[in-house]
Amino acid sequence: MINYKFLIKTSLFWGVSEKEAEDMLKCLGAHTQKYLKDEVVFPIGKEIFEMGLVLEGSVNIVKEDVWGNRNIIDNIEVGQVFGEAYSCIRGEQLMGNVMAAENCEILFINAERVTKTCSSGCEFHSRLVHNLLSVISLQNLKLTRKINHITQKSTKDKVLSYLSYQAMKQGKYAFDVPFNRQEMADYLSVERSALSNELSGMQKEGLISYRKNHFVLHCGTEDYS
Repeated sequence: MINYKFLIKTSLFWGVSEKEAEDMLKCLGAHTQKYLKDEVVFPIGKEIFEMGLVLEGSVNIVKEDVWGNRNIIDNIEVGQVFGEAYSCIRGEQLMGNVMAAENCEILFINAERVTKTCSSGCEFHSRLVHNLLSVISLQNLKLTRKINHITQKSTKDKVLSYLSYQAMKQGKYAFDVPFNRQEMADYLSVERSALSNELSGMQKEGLISYRKNHFVLHCGTEDYS
């Protein structure tokens, strides 16, 4: 059962009423599916025709080379969309696996039905196309932020860049990140041992404190936990 109150708050369905969203999903041939943690949602090399919207849980976009080196391109959280660019372009194959980062439920939407005006002439269809352009722009910004993190000169600078962004994004000095330690290393393109050493050193310096995926930044002002 889809929660339409939640759905219309997402970027893709922003500005659409619950009734419009319900009618829209029928028009778009939408369907839902549940996945267990680490299950593959879309495999690398696949040409896809649907985009996914995360209703519960989260997914990681993971690229792995023939030697097993793993890089997490992005983490897609509840309410966010993935596969929108690939599903709108014919002949393009996925460059990485889309995998369930935890147990999750995904709403799949036929991209062609989004980008082409439907025969019934839905008055809210153009709004969805506009929202899709916004979603694609937001994804580009996310990739730009990641490039900013991983192009820092040292592992410490990469970590500080990432944690600083998370603090600004969540509006507080104490926050959870969506990755375990190995996933965080894969996202920042560093060795796990190097990441652990830097985190330990930063904690000794009094810059941060942490436990698992919960971090607190110490910035010389009151720390909120």
